Amino acid sequence: MIEEEFDEEVVMLKADGFDEAIIGSAERCGLPVMIAYDWDKCVDILRKRDGMSLTEAIEFMDFNVTGAYMGEGTPVFIKGMSPRCGCEVVNG
Repeated sequence: MIEEEFDEEVVMLKADGFDEAIIGSAERCGLPVMIAYDWDKCVDILRKRDGMSLTEAIEFMDFNVTGAYMGEGTPVFIKGMSPRCGCEVVNG
């Protein structure tokens, strides 16, 4: 991860090699602003850049990227509503 300082109080970490997948920033109450990545785009980058299969890229993302907590500035990876994410919308 690479640190990006936007002011003295906020340090956002970047995931190496995934700049093309940055979709913006994310905020949450009580936490600093963090860089937001498109998870599907990160998987596509791994497949194209590193020649990984879909399964390999998903496993790599889960273990080495989204599973790497580097402190409060750790980036967030947004999964869209594609079949890959395993997401289900539940109306409350």
